[in-house]
Amino acid sequence: QVQLVESGGGLAQPGGSLRLSCAASGFPFSAYAMGWYRQVPGKQRELVARIASGGRIYYVDFVKGRFTISRDNAKNTVALYMDNLAPEDTAVYYCSADAGSVTYWGQGTQVTVSS
Repeated sequence: QVQLVESGGGLAQPGGSLRLSCAASGFPFSAYAMGWYRQVPGKQRELVARIASGGRIYYVDFVKGRFTISRDNAKNTVALYMDNLAPEDTAVYYCSADAGSVTYWGQGTQVTVSS
């Protein structure tokens, strides 16, 4: 069955860094675009970064220059490197995989940025 398992969340200080990782299985990973989304209570889930199957990368404006997404098709993993974290980055971060009308989601990992 399809699985997306996130890891690497936790507590970071403002200005600090965290690395999230997502291990995928159960679908042809290299054919899917992979993304990271985040959600805070009471708000809609929002896209953070996305890397297409061909490698093209998209970042939303509020993470440009701070976050880096990468994928390893040999290991079926996608990572999100988060630098210069701010309290506003506090959220549950979700890994996603999409191809056409099919989207899979991970269970989410909490990221808290606080001093």
